Amino acid sequence: MAEREHGRRGQSGREHVRVAVIGSGFGGLGAAVRLRRAGITDFVVLERRGGVGGTWHDNTYPGCACDVPSHLYSFSFAPNPQWPRSFSGQAHIHAYLEGVADNFGLRPHIRLHHDVEQLTWDEDELRWVIETSQGTLTADVVVSATGPLSDPKIPDIPGLEGFGGKVFHSAEWDHDYDLRGKRVAMIGTGASAIQIVPAIQPTVGRLTLFQRTPPWVMPRVDRRISGLERWLHGKVPISATLRRQILWGVRELQVSAFTKRPQELGLVQRLALAHMRRAVKDPEMRRRLTPDYRIGCKRILLSNNYYPALTKPNVDLVASGLKEVRGNTLVAADGTETEVDAVIFGTGFHVTDMPIARKVKGAGGITLAEAWRDGMESLRGAGAAGFPNFLTIIGPNTGLGNSSMILMIEAQLNYMVDHLRQLDVLGGRVALDARPSAVHAWNKFVQDRMRRTVWNTGGCDSWYLDANGRNTTVWPGTTGEFRRLTREVRLEEYEVLRPKARGAGRAAATAGRPSKQEAAA
Repeated sequence: MAEREHGRRGQSGREHVRVAVIGSGFGGLGAAVRLRRAGITDFVVLERRGGVGGTWHDNTYPGCACDVPSHLYSFSFAPNPQWPRSFSGQAHIHAYLEGVADNFGLRPHIRLHHDVEQLTWDEDELRWVIETSQGTLTADVVVSATGPLSDPKIPDIPGLEGFGGKVFHSAEWDHDYDLRGKRVAMIGTGASAIQIVPAIQPTVGRLTLFQRTPPWVMPRVDRRISGLERWLHGKVPISATLRRQILWGVRELQVSAFTKRPQELGLVQRLALAHMRRAVKDPEMRRRLTPDYRIGCKRILLSNNYYPALTKPNVDLVASGLKEVRGNTLVAADGTETEVDAVIFGTGFHVTDMPIARKVKGAGGITLAEAWRDGMESLRGAGAAGFPNFLTIIGPNTGLGNSSMILMIEAQLNYMVDHLRQLDVLGGRVALDARPSAVHAWNKFVQDRMRRTVWNTGGCDSWYLDANGRNTTVWPGTTGEFRRLTREVRLEEYEVLRPKARGAGRAAATAGRPSKQEAAA
């Protein structure tokens, strides 16, 4: 692809770029690297925060760490031989992403404090008009890499506005508030909460954990990576590559148990129960901590110190969700009342109702949120019908239940680059709009396979499911399979758009029938 001039002016006088990337987490920075490698420098990365890193910039709560091995939770094209532990903490992952921005020369393209307020498709000019907190620009292609874990969700609790103490979400940690000696309530028992609880338990006066649904928790097989290992990975890069491949291969072999044969997860479930029994001696507490759904239905959590923390004398477990707040008293659904000084919500994010969707206005003035009112749908996790040249990184049904999201991100980056290549081949001012029939066929393919997965049959209500009970979050297959299915853009799945002023209108990309989905895969 030919290299383009960066930041030229369009006919309207506004700055115009070929590609605008929204977000600077793994998805956004990865997109920027791949664009540069494809010879495209005419792009910007719009980031609403004051620094890069996405969720690893925002989440700075005590104990914050990744539950995917470091050598797998990093880009294949940017290996880090100096990971200090097999599972890295937030600070090291954030530093890694800062390094990616520096080492690949991305800083000139990144615009911090640029919050995208509105995206509008201009049907006449075939470009996106992007209104940000710092002004307006236009782009031929928009790559949305805002991610599903970017906008915290705090439940609507009656009386919360009248609480006299401190309230914050785990992703918006208030480091100026001193928890020492305070009576603290932790709401939720997800991936963030099980890291926060053992981290703050030794310093708070009293900690009350409100547990609506107990999670399955497995041991965290974490250790320090020795200096010899780091030296070897630095001097002999193939050793780090081999380590990554082994980690990836093990997880690929596990996928069938989650997607096709959930009954095979019985051994894993017994290991989780044994892990609990070793730390929790009280039978009644074990009963309250034991899930009533199959392991894997919700995200499996990793921790060695969560259960021990719950047994400490200054910790209370309320096996019920928070129902209402009366002054400084929290009332659980089972009637339990607890007076606290601070409330910390570990209640997750807007995953199946991405806030960015409300800001994206496509063909005919329809917002993406309106198009997705019955549930998110996209073509191969990237394109939505009626939203030409708009690509999503970590889009619908691209999440994972047991491996590294970076693998899925890199597959989607391949698709993004091929989308741009197809535009070059077609030539002139042109856009690709996913055919509704192709979008529906892809989603039927995904949902048909979803029926037998543990996420749909395991008996739980997880954040993978949308308001209609449909799993629009997870990919029901291996990462290798997804990479094959997104290796290239299939033009028969798109309509080619040309400027109306040239009399082209909407035209079919190619003759023939839409491609069949690989239902047998």
